Amino acid sequence: MAKTHSALVILPFLCFFLICPLLLNSPSIVHGVRCRDKQRKESSRLQAVNRKLTAMNKLLMEENERLQKQVSQLVHENAYMKQQLQNPSLANDASCESNVTTPANLRDASNPSGLLSIAEETLTEFLSKATGTAIDWVQMPGMKPGPDSFGIVTVSHGCRGVAARACGLVNLEPTKIVEILKDRPCWFRDCRSAEVFTMLPAGNGGTIELVYMQMYAPTTLVPARDFWTLRYTTTLEDGSLVVCERSLSGSGGGQSTATIQQFVRAEMLPSGYLVRQCEGGGSIVRIVDHLDLDAWSVPEVLRPLYESSRVVAQKMTTAALRYIRQIAQETSGEVVYALGRQPAVLRTFSQRLSRGFNDAISGFNDDGWSVMGGDGIEDVIIACNSKKIRNSSNPASAFGAPGGIICAKASMLLQSVPPAVLVRFLREHRSEWADYNFDAYSASALKTSPCSLPGLRPMRFSGSQIIMPLAHTVENEEILEVVRLEGQALTHDEGVLSRDIHLLQLCTGIDEKSMGSCFQLVFAPVDELFPDDAPLISSGFRVIPLDIKTDGVPSGRTLDLASSLEVGTTAQHASGDGSQDDCNLRSVLTIAFQFPYEIHLQDSVAAMARQYVRSIVSAVQRVSMAISPSLSGLSTRPKIISGFPEAATLVRWICQSYQYHLGVDLVSHSDEAGESLLRMFWDHQDAVLCCSFKEKPVFTFGNQMGIDMLETTLIALQDLTLDKIFDEAGRKALHAEIPKLMEQGYAYLPAGVCLSGMGRHVSYEQAIAWKVLGEDSNVHCLAFCFVNWSFV
Repeated sequence: MAKTHSALVILPFLCFFLICPLLLNSPSIVHGVRCRDKQRKESSRLQAVNRKLTAMNKLLMEENERLQKQVSQLVHENAYMKQQLQNPSLANDASCESNVTTPANLRDASNPSGLLSIAEETLTEFLSKATGTAIDWVQMPGMKPGPDSFGIVTVSHGCRGVAARACGLVNLEPTKIVEILKDRPCWFRDCRSAEVFTMLPAGNGGTIELVYMQMYAPTTLVPARDFWTLRYTTTLEDGSLVVCERSLSGSGGGQSTATIQQFVRAEMLPSGYLVRQCEGGGSIVRIVDHLDLDAWSVPEVLRPLYESSRVVAQKMTTAALRYIRQIAQETSGEVVYALGRQPAVLRTFSQRLSRGFNDAISGFNDDGWSVMGGDGIEDVIIACNSKKIRNSSNPASAFGAPGGIICAKASMLLQSVPPAVLVRFLREHRSEWADYNFDAYSASALKTSPCSLPGLRPMRFSGSQIIMPLAHTVENEEILEVVRLEGQALTHDEGVLSRDIHLLQLCTGIDEKSMGSCFQLVFAPVDELFPDDAPLISSGFRVIPLDIKTDGVPSGRTLDLASSLEVGTTAQHASGDGSQDDCNLRSVLTIAFQFPYEIHLQDSVAAMARQYVRSIVSAVQRVSMAISPSLSGLSTRPKIISGFPEAATLVRWICQSYQYHLGVDLVSHSDEAGESLLRMFWDHQDAVLCCSFKEKPVFTFGNQMGIDMLETTLIALQDLTLDKIFDEAGRKALHAEIPKLMEQGYAYLPAGVCLSGMGRHVSYEQAIAWKVLGEDSNVHCLAFCFVNWSFV
């Protein structure tokens, strides 16, 4: 009986455990659980959006209140001016004059009471700029306010110096935001150092600091800037955190005798950060930057860099706001990066790449840089650094070449070249300007022992460039990536030694919608293992616009150099509405490349570096001519290739010779001439290519399909020879048909396979070759038409 009773007691529990899994796995129950999870997530998301909208609404209401005050002030000033004009006697009334006070930056800053007085006045002036009407703020062109926008960005109008202000919502605590913003070198790429010399306590738990800050020079053509400032951190009555800063008079700071000649003292007018916590989380941040950069000390062509409030807004003000927003997204887990790297590690890589490039451009003496004697032509500056390069987070792994580093750098003025298009082209078409041997030489320094560096081995770039993205900022202003270059040894013995080259690369401003003030492509060789503390030797390009467009419309030009064939109004239409603005663009391009060297090879490496940078300058000039909107039409480029006829004339010869030899037309309506015939040839369905009529034929011209088939451009087409694109069977077939080609003027080649400029196989059903005759009936070149081609 007892056993039966126990069984009856246990049975319900057994049934429960048996039935529960079945119930839990029931489709209706699973669906209900998923729906509730989805509803909770959606509810959380909507609550977060609602908090953001509430905070943005409060920010917009405060901005509207400030604008109303500004309107009232303008109305008052307008009435006062009318009264002055109607009663001239009042203009000389001494009672109307404001009291003249001693500027804060000229007062005695040697005692704490004087510093506190300066700090309080700095706070008052800063708040009047951040929330008041001390400066006439106007919205920066291209910035659209709203809940989904970056924030409210305004620039100064009609005030001393250059000033910018940004307001935005950031999902971080105020103390964390202030901590980040005070560490200026971590987010401001142009800041070389910011050293606190003195720290004093102030009321309300605040602090007063005396700070010496150095900024990098943006190009080799101007000196760097430095600041000697007072920085005041305090808390307002409403709980808001404030950091305000202004310049002090005198030559205080950390200038050394070695670097005093390399800096120009600039002035910071009351600037800073105002951070207030929002209900429900996050903070409203207001940033004001107000500077006088002494524009008169730079060449006139470069003064726009120092006289534009928009440049300050893009390089400093919005950069700070974007950086803290990036940190907020990384902290919340919204950002996931490749290769399992932590965001802080990748951010450090970007900072080190940028810092190494800035160090190379500025070449400060206290870093060990000294200028070497030139060869009489001062187009390229050669600097030498014999100190150990400590561009690593781990001093033990810092790069130490047995001799040092040679830097070759140059700056040039570009006219009518869209900066974003140029940088994107340099990134995507490295073979157009780079020499694989120099990349291999720099990369080999990472693998050799400290006692020797290898010489240049003859290597060949296979044309394959693989770009692997690592990280990007919130709005794609910066992209960090790894580039793998595939190399091939020229001799069989070195085939075993040939290895791919890996570059860590930082791209700035290449996004189509980018409105930045600086466009960069900076890279450094890295080991394929890519350790977190790898030393970096940065090289690259920087393009800075000098004529900032005010409409905020980015250029939409194509990267294809063959767009230079577009003629007249057709070219203007294809380049977009912004092409007219692009025609008037001026920018300064700075190039800097660094190479390790041994002591006994210093002069040889310096000469090599100088010649290499000169070749890069020439390549960039060719590319610039091709992508320049004002030079894209053939009417402004009399010859595509030196020594060859105009494109329209050459196309007419190609079509006439085809009809003469084969008895049929290459294009329909071949009786057309000039631009119409050129357009039809360019759009022809088959690949047509021309090569020189020499012992070693080199490609010189082609239509759109020909350029696409060889995966090249009109400029790079000249680097390809006829024998390189054919495989062994193709070369035999071509050699077999040459006698017929010479005798009857044309020949048919059977179906086969050729190689593109990027090393890919291309199949074609048939190829036709014919001699192109000029006006004098002499052979000018050979033409080939590849029918129905496709990549294998």
